[in-house]
Amino acid sequence: MSTTYTLPFEEPVVELDRQIEVLAAREDAKGLETELDSLRRNRDSLLQKIYGQLTPWDTVRVARHPNRPQTADYINMICRDFRELHGDRTFGDDRSIITGFGRIGSFKALIVGHQKGRTTQERIACHFGCAHPEGYRKALKKMKLAEKFGLPIVTFIDTPGAYPGLKAEERGQAEAIAINLREMSRLKTPIISIVIGEGGSGGALGIGVADRVAMLEFAWYSVISPEGCAAILWKQANEETNTLAATSLSLTASQNMKNGIVDATITEPVGGAHRDPQHAAEQLQKWIIDSLRDLERFNSRSLVERRYEKFRRMGSMTTA
Repeated sequence: MSTTYTLPFEEPVVELDRQIEVLAAREDAKGLETELDSLRRNRDSLLQKIYGQLTPWDTVRVARHPNRPQTADYINMICRDFRELHGDRTFGDDRSIITGFGRIGSFKALIVGHQKGRTTQERIACHFGCAHPEGYRKALKKMKLAEKFGLPIVTFIDTPGAYPGLKAEERGQAEAIAINLREMSRLKTPIISIVIGEGGSGGALGIGVADRVAMLEFAWYSVISPEGCAAILWKQANEETNTLAATSLSLTASQNMKNGIVDATITEPVGGAHRDPQHAAEQLQKWIIDSLRDLERFNSRSLVERRYEKFRRMGSMTTA
C-alpha cells in the first residue's frame, strides 16, 4: 500500500512500492505475478527490518502518521449499529471526543474515543484531538449511562494531550479530567481502553482508567510529549532533544508493558496500522472481545476493587 506521506525511515521502501504499483497497473500484470510476489516479499521483509529497529522517537512519528486509523475509522470497521451521542448538557458538543452505543462482536457497548480529524477543516473542528472540558464531561455522562444499563465501556485513546487554551482552563479543564479519573475508578461496569495512537498525559487518562489497558504496537503513552519534555529539560525541541526525551520517557508499548502501565500490546500489520487498517482493526476487535469475555466473570464490586488495586500498584518501588 502506498501513501502520500512518507516517514523519513521509510524512504527505502518507497521505490519498491512504486515498482509494485507500476507492474500491477500494466495490462499484462497477470503474467507478472512471480515478479510482483518477489517485490512484495522484499518490501515486507524490508518493512519488518525497519519497524523492528524503530527508536522511541520513530515510534512517535508512526503514531502521528496522517493515514493512521482513528477512532471513527475503527468504529466503522468493527462496530455494528453504532449510534453517536452528543453533548455534555452543560456547555456544548466537543467533536474531539466521540461517544455512542454500538455492537462489537456479540457485545453491546459504549464506545468513547478521541478523534483528530482527517481534513484541515475536520482537524480544526476536532482541535487536533485535544479535548476541552465539555469533551470529558460528555464522555463521563455517557459512561454513567452505560453503567445504568449494565453495558461495558470501550475507549480509544489518541491525543497529544488535553486542550491547553485559556477558554478550556476557564471552563475547568483540570477539574473535568480529575472528576473523570475519580468516577471512572468506581464505575460498576467493565472498562477497557486501547491507546491506538498518541497517549498524552491527562488528556489520555481522562478516558483511560480501565480494568484492561492495551496499546497498539506503534502507539506511545506518556506523562508528556517528547517535544514538551525536551522544551523543559533542554529549553529547545529539535531532532536531537526530541530523540533524547522520547528515549528517556519510556513511552513505547514494550516499555509500558515492562513498567506495568499497560496490560497488553496489540500487534500491528507489517509497516504499521496505516498500511493495512483492516488488519489492524481485526487484531483490535479480537483483543476487545477476548477482554470483555474475561471481565464477564467478575461482579461489579470485584471490578471496582481490582481496578483500584491495579492503579495503586503503579509506581511502587522497593529499596535494598
